Amino acid sequence: RGRVAWNTTMAQDDLTLPVPPTRAAEAVYLDFSIGGRPCGRVVVQLRTDVAPRTCENFAALCSGAGALGATFASSAMHKVFPGFIAQGGDVVNRNGTGGVSADGDRLDDENFLLRHHRAGIVSMANSGPNTNTSQFFFTLAACPDLDGKHVAFGEVAPDSEGMDVLRAMEAVGSRTGRTSQPVHIEACGVLE
Repeated sequence: RGRVAWNTTMAQDDLTLPVPPTRAAEAVYLDFSIGGRPCGRVVVQLRTDVAPRTCENFAALCSGAGALGATFASSAMHKVFPGFIAQGGDVVNRNGTGGVSADGDRLDDENFLLRHHRAGIVSMANSGPNTNTSQFFFTLAACPDLDGKHVAFGEVAPDSEGMDVLRAMEAVGSRTGRTSQPVHIEACGVLE
């Protein structure tokens, strides 16, 4: 486990504008449990070349290196909508009602260059323009209606078990977003 090289054959399809990656993407990991049982690891390739501030915030929340020491560890994926998204990242209340960025402020929308065009895209959840904190989501399908509204900043690494973990999350989701079993981030960090 280490640095994940960016798959350049996917880069042009990922963007609303042609911004090919300039270097290997940084990667973070999130280890999940479902119903209290280990489910697997999701490795996320961060597009630091497209959304550096958003990626820095996410990596700090994975490592606990932010100013407030907040981390995704022990937080829940509080909403899972099959065929749409799995949302989590409430590092404050751990139930979907809160969130804070790594430095304690809200983050402005950095840009909308990356698209939500397939399952496995990682994006910021928000409550309107320029309200990004720690909450994020994984797409479980193409979600073009989210383009231009949410800052996408990475994707599940194609050479990892991550998509299997997302499918397991999806299987316990519902139309209302409530999960039939709790889905938690047990551990997380930055891959060097």
